[in-house]
Parts: sequence; structure tokens; C-alpha cells
Amino acid sequence: MSDIQNPFGGAGGGYAQAVNFGSPDQPAGESADLIKDTSTAGFPTDVIQESRKQPVLVDFWAPWCGPCKQLTPIIEGAVRAAGGKVKLVKMNIDDHPTIPGQLGIQSIPAVIAFVDGKPVDGFMGAQPESKINEFIEKLTSDDREAQIEAALEMAAQAREAGDPQQAAQIYAAIVQQDARNAPALGGLADILFEAGQADQAREVLGRVPEEGRTNPAVVAVEAKMALAEQVAALGDPAELQRRLDADPKDHQARFDLAMIQNARGEREAAADNLLAIVKTDREWKDDGARAQLLQFFEAWGPTDEATLAARRRLSSLLFS
Repeated sequence: MSDIQNPFGGAGGGYAQAVNFGSPDQPAGESADLIKDTSTAGFPTDVIQESRKQPVLVDFWAPWCGPCKQLTPIIEGAVRAAGGKVKLVKMNIDDHPTIPGQLGIQSIPAVIAFVDGKPVDGFMGAQPESKINEFIEKLTSDDREAQIEAALEMAAQAREAGDPQQAAQIYAAIVQQDARNAPALGGLADILFEAGQADQAREVLGRVPEEGRTNPAVVAVEAKMALAEQVAALGDPAELQRRLDADPKDHQARFDLAMIQNARGEREAAADNLLAIVKTDREWKDDGARAQLLQFFEAWGPTDEATLAARRRLSSLLFS
């Protein structure tokens, strides 16, 4: 992981430890418990519980079944090649007929995939290696998407808990798995920008694909960066306040002060000043105060408390 990907390298904590996308370098074969036989009694542990960690393929077979003997080396090889993304559990239906009976297995070989304790997909009959690889790829791809969604949620929780270090590590781990993931790139850029690393934040945003430019996380950080650039040339907030004290109708001073307040994180105060302009002179600079307030909403996010409160007040002003 580079310094750009994670400006807080070396930080500890529980969030990053919970991020696990599987590893193609995991030891393969029976030594890693990728392939095993099970029984009726062992099925809850070997299949149901294990499938909560990664997908489990259950191969229902019998010693007298010719196609089963054809399928066995192919599916075992495919599972080993997947490197830990899936496990294979084999059940002899002659010795253990209860489970296949409950699942409605009427012909063999039959392979059923379990995820999160439930059967989700399957196939019957001997299949070529290419088809089995496609089956595993589809299964693990769906699982990977669920893992990424869970990781994004963990990153959001870390940020809410005031732990940007862990959030940055999680976003970076997601980007390592999916280099075009817009929510993770946007979140990582936002953390970099908040840490004062604007150039690195821009570099990360440059990796966002065109179809990801409208993602809320990307829109929010781009709006935040644009606002910061505007604020840089606004001047001394104390002088702006003096101008307002002398002339409460100095809308330009009030507008500039709102921009600075927003940059400082004083969202309610910034909204108050812009709403005051809207209330006093809606036409000032072609409704510029309202337009700037809407830009704040984009930067703050639609569920932020300051956004929700200011939207209500703005609606009241516009439609009263």
C-alpha cells in the first residue's frame, strides 16, 4: 500500500482487521481444508457454518456413478485453483441419504452451492472444466461484491467514530481489490483532503472512472475541494465581521464570511448567513446565496444534519 493510498500507514485498530477479501496465495489442497467428505451429522458444521465464511460447494455422489468419477478430479482441481475462495464438501448419498433427500436431489452428480447457510445455485451432471470455473467465478464474484459493500459500511462507521486512519486503510484495501470503485476512491480522496494532502486527493480522484463521477462520495469531495479553492482568496474573517457590524446589508461580506465558516466546519453559521441574504435580497447576484447554499448541501451530503435543517429553512423562505 503506498503513502498515497494510505496517509496513516501503520495505524492499528479493529476495522481493518475485519476486512477480508480472500487471498489467491492461500495454501491449497486438503491441507488447507479446501476439500473434505462429510456426513449427515457433519453437514451443519462443514456446510452451513462454513458457508458463512466463504461459498461452499457440496458434491453429491455415489461410488457406482460413472459421471461422478469424471466430475471429481475436475471440480477438485477447480476448487484448488480458486485458492480459498470456495470450499468443496463431498457427500456419498448411499451412506447419507437424508440431506440430498431434503434438498430434492434426484440425480447425480449434483453440485449445490451454499452461501450464508443457504443453497443459492447449482448444477447437475458432469461438466467441463471451463463451465465449472465459470460457475465458481460467478459465485465468488457475487460474494466479493457483498464483501466490498460490507467493507464500505465499515469505513463509514470508522469515520463516524472519528477514526480516519482505519477508514483510509479500509478504502485502500477495497481499491486494491477493485481499482475503479468510486465510493472507495471518493472516500479515500476526502480523507486525504481533510488531512491536508490536496494533491494526493486530486490524484486519487483522477482514478475515478467516467461512470463513477456522479457517485455521491465523489461529488461531495469535489464540491468540498472547489469550495476550499474559493475560500482561499476571501481574506480575514474578523474584517468581514467588522464590515457586517457596520452594515448588516453588506451581502458580499456576509457571503464571504459564510464561505470561511463552512471551510472551518461551522456549517450552521454558514447556512445562517446565506439564508439571511436569501431572506433579505433574493435577487442579490442572480440568487447567488441560494445557489451557494445548494453547493454546500452537495458538499455536506444529503443526510447531514446541517443540510436537513438548512433545507427546511430554505423551503420555508421560498414557499412562504
